[in-house]
Amino acid sequence: MDLQNLRKQSAQELNDQLLELRREQFNLRMQKSAGQQTQTHHFQRVRKEIAQIKTLLTQKAKS
Repeated sequence: MDLQNLRKQSAQELNDQLLELRREQFNLRMQKSAGQQTQTHHFQRVRKEIAQIKTLLTQKAKS
């Protein structure tokens, strides 16, 4: 995801995207526990995107 595109989105769209990323993170954890996950770089990507969205939501709430 591009940070500039995220800034243009509304708070509701960001919340929806955050929910989708949380589900993806859960699925990655389940794959890891089952021994099916071989591409571990996806964990870091999802965590980074979640942090970016949460930061933007906090900034929008303060303004």
